[in-house]
Amino acid sequence: MPEAPFAVLFDMDGVLVDNTAFHINAWLHFAQEKGFPLTRDQYIEHINGRVSADAMAYVLQRTIDPGELIVLTEEKEAMYRELYRPHLQPAPGLITLLEALKSQHIRLAVGTSAPMSNVHFTIDGLNLRAYFDTIVDASMVKHGKPDPEIYLKAAERVGVSPDHCIVFEDAMAGIQAGLRAGMTVVAVATTLTHEELADSGAALIVDDFTGLTVETLRNLVYKTNH
Repeated sequence: MPEAPFAVLFDMDGVLVDNTAFHINAWLHFAQEKGFPLTRDQYIEHINGRVSADAMAYVLQRTIDPGELIVLTEEKEAMYRELYRPHLQPAPGLITLLEALKSQHIRLAVGTSAPMSNVHFTIDGLNLRAYFDTIVDASMVKHGKPDPEIYLKAAERVGVSPDHCIVFEDAMAGIQAGLRAGMTVVAVATTLTHEELADSGAALIVDDFTGLTVETLRNLVYKTNH
């Protein structure tokens, strides 16, 4: 019996690009300006991987109405883009892996908590859009990570069963979202260390995409599900 097709779903920040330090710096600066000082540990636990509505509510310690959220999110993201723009580049090994996956007609998607402005900045800034069959961003879901909605929607859009999807994630919230979706998760150690990710439930922990092959990912899916 032939193997079912599999799909690869990628988070964006901290995965397609190694930009976590720039996001942290932008959040710390933004929070300081608003009078709510923030630590790196608080960022890791309460903000990383989460949609802006949840992150802003944590930082400002109140519920944010939709109109204000748009303004505040763009204010913070503009800080981030200014910091990261000179350093924008794909993660090591990413393009090689994407080319290999596309050559074997593997379905590819992005599932990101980022706003659309950052999706344009990153995906189009690096000319990556053509590699992906669909991109699901924060505006397309009701529940942010660690809820599995974003990855379930991505799987539905590429037409592949969740148990035949691999998710690349760097944040605990995203790893939990992938696992709750019933997917195989590969953790990328850009934000957290290998030690911090050891008990995350990820099937594999990598530093980046260097040396990863289609066969490695295919074996991971079928090993995890059989």
